[in-house]
Amino acid sequence: MKRRKFFGQMGMAISGFFGIGSLHGHPHSRNTLPKRLSDHPISIGTWNCPDAILTSGQLMEGGTPSLEAVVKGVAVEEANENNTTVGIGASPDRSGRVTLDACVMNSNGDCGAVMAVENIVHVARLAQHVMEDTPHVNLVGLGAEEFAYSKGFPKTQLLSMAAEKRWKAWLQKSEFTPKINVENHDTIGMLCLDAQGKLSGSCTTSGLAYKMKGRVGDSPIIGSGLFVDNQVGAATATGLGEAVIKTVGSFLIVELMRNGWSPQKACEEAIGRILSQQTGKPDFQVGFIAINIAGERGAFSIHKGFSFTHYESGKAINVPSSSAY
Repeated sequence: MKRRKFFGQMGMAISGFFGIGSLHGHPHSRNTLPKRLSDHPISIGTWNCPDAILTSGQLMEGGTPSLEAVVKGVAVEEANENNTTVGIGASPDRSGRVTLDACVMNSNGDCGAVMAVENIVHVARLAQHVMEDTPHVNLVGLGAEEFAYSKGFPKTQLLSMAAEKRWKAWLQKSEFTPKINVENHDTIGMLCLDAQGKLSGSCTTSGLAYKMKGRVGDSPIIGSGLFVDNQVGAATATGLGEAVIKTVGSFLIVELMRNGWSPQKACEEAIGRILSQQTGKPDFQVGFIAINIAGERGAFSIHKGFSFTHYESGKAINVPSSSAY
Protein backbone atom coordinates (compact mmCIF):
# COMPACT_ATOMS: atom_id res chain seq x y z
CA MET A 1 0.00 0.00 0.00
CA LYS A 2 1.34 3.43 -0.88
CA ARG A 3 2.43 5.52 2.08
CA ARG A 4 0.09 8.45 1.39
CA LYS A 5 -2.91 6.13 0.91
CA PHE A 6 -2.06 4.32 4.14
CA PHE A 7 -1.96 7.51 6.18
CA GLY A 8 -5.17 8.72 4.58
CA GLN A 9 -6.97 5.51 5.57
CA MET A 10 -5.43 5.64 9.04
CA GLY A 11 -6.68 9.23 9.50
CA MET A 12 -10.21 8.16 8.53
CA ALA A 13 -10.06 5.30 11.00
CA ILE A 14 -8.87 7.58 13.81
CA SER A 15 -11.60 10.12 13.05
CA GLY A 16 -14.22 7.40 13.20
CA PHE A 17 -12.83 5.90 16.39
CA PHE A 18 -12.93 9.18 18.30
CA GLY A 19 -16.30 10.16 16.95
CA ILE A 20 -15.10 13.27 15.14
CA GLY A 21 -17.51 12.57 12.32
CA SER A 22 -20.45 13.01 14.70
CA LEU A 23 -19.74 16.71 15.12
CA HIS A 24 -21.92 17.71 12.16
CA GLY A 25 -24.80 18.24 14.55
CA HIS A 26 -22.96 20.66 16.84
CA PRO A 27 -24.63 24.09 17.04
CA HIS A 28 -21.45 25.77 15.78
CA SER A 29 -21.09 23.46 12.77
CA ARG A 30 -22.16 23.94 9.16
CA ASN A 31 -23.31 21.36 6.66
CA THR A 32 -20.70 22.31 4.07
CA LEU A 33 -17.42 24.16 3.94
CA PRO A 34 -17.82 27.74 2.68
CA LYS A 35 -16.65 28.83 -0.76
CA ARG A 36 -13.57 30.98 -1.26
CA LEU A 37 -14.32 34.57 -0.27
CA SER A 38 -11.66 36.19 -2.44
CA ASP A 39 -8.86 35.33 -4.85
CA HIS A 40 -6.48 37.64 -3.01
CA PRO A 41 -3.73 35.89 -1.00
CA ILE A 42 -4.02 35.74 2.76
CA SER A 43 -1.25 35.43 5.32
CA ILE A 44 -1.77 35.11 9.08
CA GLY A 45 0.80 34.73 11.84
CA THR A 46 0.99 34.46 15.61
CA TRP A 47 1.86 37.56 17.64
CA ASN A 48 2.86 40.97 16.32
CA CYS A 49 5.01 40.15 13.29
CA PRO A 50 4.24 42.81 10.66
CA ASP A 51 7.48 42.51 8.68
CA ALA A 52 7.15 38.74 8.39
CA ILE A 53 3.51 38.95 7.33
CA LEU A 54 4.18 41.74 4.85
CA THR A 55 6.96 39.69 3.32
CA SER A 56 4.78 36.63 2.82
CA GLY A 57 1.75 38.58 1.64
CA GLN A 58 3.63 40.68 -0.88
CA LEU A 59 5.44 37.64 -2.24
CA MET A 60 2.12 35.91 -2.88
CA GLU A 61 0.73 39.08 -4.47
CA GLY A 62 3.64 38.77 -6.91
CA GLY A 63 2.81 35.16 -7.71
CA THR A 64 5.06 33.32 -5.26
CA PRO A 65 3.49 30.02 -4.12
CA SER A 66 2.34 29.78 -0.51
CA LEU A 67 5.11 27.42 0.64
CA GLU A 68 7.91 29.69 -0.52
CA ALA A 69 6.08 32.71 0.88
CA VAL A 70 5.63 31.17 4.31
CA VAL A 71 9.26 30.03 4.57
CA LYS A 72 10.55 33.45 3.54
CA GLY A 73 8.06 35.10 5.84
CA VAL A 74 9.12 33.31 9.01
CA ALA A 75 12.77 33.78 7.99
CA VAL A 76 12.32 37.47 8.78
CA GLU A 77 11.79 36.61 12.46
CA GLU A 78 14.46 33.91 12.46
CA ALA A 79 16.96 36.62 11.49
CA ASN A 80 15.57 39.14 13.99
CA GLU A 81 17.98 39.25 16.91
CA ASN A 82 15.42 41.12 19.01
CA ASN A 83 13.04 38.17 18.90
CA THR A 84 13.99 36.18 22.00
CA THR A 85 12.21 32.95 21.07
CA VAL A 86 13.01 32.50 17.38
CA GLY A 87 16.26 32.07 15.48
CA ILE A 88 19.38 34.07 16.20
CA GLY A 89 19.35 35.89 19.53
CA ALA A 90 16.87 33.47 21.07
CA SER A 91 17.07 32.48 24.72
CA PRO A 92 19.12 29.33 25.40
CA ASP A 93 18.37 26.20 27.40
CA ARG A 94 19.61 25.81 30.97
CA SER A 95 23.09 24.86 29.76
CA GLY A 96 23.44 28.01 27.67
CA ARG A 97 22.85 26.38 24.29
CA VAL A 98 20.39 27.78 21.76
CA THR A 99 18.53 24.95 20.04
CA LEU A 100 15.91 25.58 17.38
CA ASP A 101 12.86 23.65 16.18
CA ALA A 102 10.75 24.14 13.05
CA CYS A 103 8.37 22.44 10.67
CA VAL A 104 6.68 23.12 7.35
CA MET A 105 3.68 21.59 5.61
CA ASN A 106 2.48 22.19 2.06
CA SER A 107 -0.81 21.96 0.19
CA ASN A 108 -0.17 18.34 -0.81
CA GLY A 109 0.09 17.22 2.81
CA ASP A 110 3.87 16.82 2.59
CA CYS A 111 5.76 17.87 5.70
CA GLY A 112 9.22 18.18 7.18
CA ALA A 113 10.61 19.08 10.59
CA VAL A 114 13.86 19.63 12.46
CA MET A 115 14.36 19.59 16.21
CA ALA A 116 17.05 20.63 18.69
CA VAL A 117 19.24 22.13 15.96
CA GLU A 118 22.26 24.24 16.89
CA ASN A 119 24.22 26.76 14.78
CA ILE A 120 21.61 27.11 12.00
CA VAL A 121 19.46 30.25 11.76
CA HIS A 122 16.86 29.42 9.12
CA VAL A 123 15.48 26.15 10.41
CA ALA A 124 12.14 26.50 8.60
CA ARG A 125 14.03 26.40 5.31
CA LEU A 126 15.97 23.42 6.64
CA ALA A 127 12.67 21.68 7.45
CA GLN A 128 11.61 22.31 3.86
CA HIS A 129 14.77 20.57 2.66
CA VAL A 130 13.97 17.61 4.90
CA MET A 131 10.52 17.46 3.30
CA GLU A 132 11.71 17.81 -0.28
CA ASP A 133 15.17 16.22 -0.33
CA THR A 134 14.96 13.27 2.06
CA PRO A 135 12.66 10.28 2.51
CA HIS A 136 12.01 11.41 6.10
CA VAL A 137 9.79 13.82 8.00
CA ASN A 138 11.92 14.52 11.11
CA LEU A 139 15.63 15.13 11.57
CA VAL A 140 17.02 16.00 14.99
CA GLY A 141 20.12 17.38 16.66
CA LEU A 142 23.51 16.80 15.11
CA GLY A 143 22.05 14.86 12.20
CA ALA A 144 19.88 17.83 11.23
CA GLU A 145 22.81 20.20 11.62
CA GLU A 146 25.07 18.09 9.43
CA PHE A 147 22.31 17.87 6.82
CA ALA A 148 22.09 21.66 6.87
CA TYR A 149 25.78 22.01 6.07
CA SER A 150 25.39 19.56 3.19
CA LYS A 151 22.76 21.94 1.80
CA GLY A 152 25.00 24.97 2.10
CA PHE A 153 23.64 26.52 5.30
CA PRO A 154 26.31 28.59 7.10
CA LYS A 155 27.34 27.79 10.66
CA THR A 156 26.22 30.67 12.87
CA GLN A 157 26.61 31.47 16.55
CA LEU A 158 23.01 31.72 17.75
CA LEU A 159 23.67 32.92 21.31
CA SER A 160 23.78 36.71 21.17
CA MET A 161 25.47 38.85 23.79
CA ALA A 162 22.09 40.04 25.05
CA ALA A 163 20.74 36.49 25.33
CA GLU A 164 23.87 35.33 27.12
CA LYS A 165 23.53 38.20 29.59
CA ARG A 166 19.91 37.24 30.32
CA TRP A 167 20.88 33.59 30.76
CA LYS A 168 23.67 34.41 33.24
CA ALA A 169 21.25 36.54 35.23
CA TRP A 170 18.77 33.66 35.24
CA LEU A 171 21.47 31.31 36.55
CA GLN A 172 21.59 33.28 39.80
CA LYS A 173 18.31 31.64 40.88
CA SER A 174 17.73 29.04 38.16
CA GLU A 175 13.98 29.12 38.67
CA PHE A 176 11.97 27.64 35.84
CA THR A 177 8.66 29.45 36.02
CA PRO A 178 7.71 30.62 32.51
CA LYS A 179 5.90 33.95 32.46
CA ILE A 180 2.69 34.19 30.47
CA ASN A 181 3.21 36.00 27.14
CA VAL A 182 6.94 36.43 27.85
CA GLU A 183 8.95 33.22 27.50
CA ASN A 184 6.29 31.98 25.05
CA HIS A 185 6.05 35.26 23.15
CA ASP A 186 7.09 35.62 19.52
CA THR A 187 7.26 31.94 18.59
CA ILE A 188 5.98 32.35 15.06
CA GLY A 189 3.47 30.13 13.36
CA MET A 190 2.39 31.32 9.92
CA LEU A 191 -0.30 30.17 7.51
CA CYS A 192 -0.45 31.28 3.87
CA LEU A 193 -3.23 30.88 1.32
CA ASP A 194 -2.16 31.94 -2.16
CA ALA A 195 -4.24 33.14 -5.10
CA GLN A 196 -4.39 29.59 -6.50
CA GLY A 197 -6.04 28.36 -3.30
CA LYS A 198 -2.96 26.50 -2.05
CA LEU A 199 -2.39 26.45 1.70
CA SER A 200 0.99 26.08 3.40
CA GLY A 201 2.26 26.64 6.92
CA SER A 202 5.35 26.83 9.07
CA CYS A 203 6.16 27.06 12.76
CA THR A 204 9.63 28.02 14.04
CA THR A 205 10.95 28.57 17.56
CA SER A 206 13.70 28.15 20.12
CA GLY A 207 11.16 26.84 22.61
CA LEU A 208 10.79 27.85 26.21
CA ALA A 209 13.56 29.97 27.66
CA TYR A 210 15.89 27.94 29.94
CA LYS A 211 14.24 24.65 29.08
CA MET A 212 15.90 21.37 30.00
CA LYS A 213 18.58 20.30 27.54
CA GLY A 214 16.93 18.24 24.80
CA ARG A 215 13.40 19.51 25.41
CA VAL A 216 11.22 19.81 22.30
CA GLY A 217 7.81 21.43 22.38
CA ASP A 218 4.89 21.34 19.99
CA SER A 219 6.21 23.68 17.30
CA PRO A 220 7.99 21.11 15.09
CA ILE A 221 5.46 18.35 15.69
CA ILE A 222 3.05 17.90 12.80
CA GLY A 223 -0.51 17.87 14.15
CA SER A 224 0.38 19.70 17.33
CA GLY A 225 2.19 22.91 16.43
CA LEU A 226 1.00 22.90 12.82
CA PHE A 227 -1.40 21.09 10.53
CA VAL A 228 -2.46 21.83 6.96
CA ASP A 229 -5.16 20.15 4.87
CA ASN A 230 -5.78 21.89 1.58
CA GLN A 231 -9.31 20.51 1.37
CA VAL A 232 -10.21 22.08 4.69
CA GLY A 233 -7.85 24.61 6.25
CA ALA A 234 -4.85 25.00 8.51
CA ALA A 235 -3.97 25.80 12.11
CA THR A 236 -0.90 26.58 14.17
CA ALA A 237 -0.14 27.10 17.84
CA THR A 238 2.00 29.12 20.21
CA GLY A 239 2.51 28.95 23.95
CA LEU A 240 3.25 26.06 26.29
CA GLY A 241 3.97 23.23 23.90
CA GLU A 242 3.34 20.44 26.37
CA ALA A 243 -0.31 21.47 26.67
CA VAL A 244 -0.72 21.64 22.89
CA ILE A 245 0.86 18.22 22.37
CA LYS A 246 -1.51 16.59 24.86
CA THR A 247 -4.51 17.62 22.76
CA VAL A 248 -2.88 17.49 19.28
CA GLY A 249 -4.34 20.97 19.00
CA SER A 250 -3.71 22.00 15.39
CA PHE A 251 -4.98 18.70 13.99
CA LEU A 252 -8.05 18.97 16.22
CA ILE A 253 -8.86 22.42 14.84
CA VAL A 254 -8.57 21.27 11.23
CA GLU A 255 -10.76 18.23 11.91
CA LEU A 256 -13.39 20.45 13.50
CA MET A 257 -13.30 22.68 10.42
CA ARG A 258 -13.65 19.57 8.26
CA ASN A 259 -16.91 18.96 10.10
CA GLY A 260 -18.12 22.46 9.29
CA TRP A 261 -16.96 24.44 12.30
CA SER A 262 -15.75 27.98 11.66
CA PRO A 263 -12.03 28.66 12.33
CA GLN A 264 -12.97 30.82 15.32
CA LYS A 265 -15.20 28.23 16.98
CA ALA A 266 -12.64 25.50 16.27
CA CYS A 267 -9.90 27.52 17.99
CA GLU A 268 -12.18 28.12 20.97
CA GLU A 269 -12.95 24.42 21.24
CA ALA A 270 -9.23 23.53 21.11
CA ILE A 271 -8.54 25.88 24.01
CA GLY A 272 -11.53 24.37 25.79
CA ARG A 273 -10.00 20.91 25.45
CA ILE A 274 -6.82 22.17 27.15
CA LEU A 275 -8.78 23.88 29.91
CA SER A 276 -10.81 20.72 30.54
CA GLN A 277 -7.58 19.04 31.67
CA GLN A 278 -6.82 21.78 34.22
CA THR A 279 -7.99 22.46 37.73
CA GLY A 280 -8.59 26.15 38.20
CA LYS A 281 -7.14 28.97 36.12
CA PRO A 282 -3.98 27.77 34.34
CA ASP A 283 -0.71 29.61 34.89
CA PHE A 284 0.41 29.18 31.29
CA GLN A 285 -0.56 30.55 27.89
CA VAL A 286 -1.61 28.80 24.69
CA GLY A 287 -2.88 30.53 21.57
CA PHE A 288 -4.17 29.14 18.27
CA ILE A 289 -4.76 30.72 14.88
CA ALA A 290 -6.56 29.05 12.00
CA ILE A 291 -7.74 29.67 8.45
CA ASN A 292 -10.10 27.68 6.26
CA ILE A 293 -9.99 27.31 2.49
CA ALA A 294 -12.56 30.08 2.14
CA GLY A 295 -10.14 32.50 3.77
CA GLU A 296 -12.05 32.84 7.05
CA ARG A 297 -9.77 33.32 10.06
CA GLY A 298 -9.93 32.45 13.73
CA ALA A 299 -7.84 32.98 16.86
CA PHE A 300 -8.26 32.21 20.53
CA SER A 301 -6.07 31.94 23.62
CA ILE A 302 -6.25 30.99 27.27
CA HIS A 303 -5.22 34.40 28.63
CA LYS A 304 -5.38 37.93 27.30
CA GLY A 305 -2.24 39.30 25.67
CA PHE A 306 -2.05 37.04 22.65
CA SER A 307 -2.46 38.65 19.24
CA PHE A 308 -2.19 37.70 15.59
CA THR A 309 -1.15 39.58 12.46
CA HIS A 310 -2.79 39.20 9.06
CA TYR A 311 -2.11 40.51 5.58
CA GLU A 312 -4.90 42.49 3.99
CA SER A 313 -4.87 44.94 1.05
CA GLY A 314 -1.13 45.40 1.16
CA LYS A 315 -1.00 45.98 4.92
CA ALA A 316 -0.05 43.90 7.95
CA ILE A 317 -2.70 44.35 10.63
CA ASN A 318 -2.21 43.20 14.22
CA VAL A 319 -5.34 42.12 16.08
CA PRO A 320 -5.72 41.18 19.77
CA SER A 321 -7.12 37.70 20.13
CA SER A 322 -10.17 36.92 22.20
CA SER A 323 -9.42 34.69 25.17
CA ALA A 324 -10.94 32.38 27.74
CA TYR A 325 -9.73 34.56 30.64
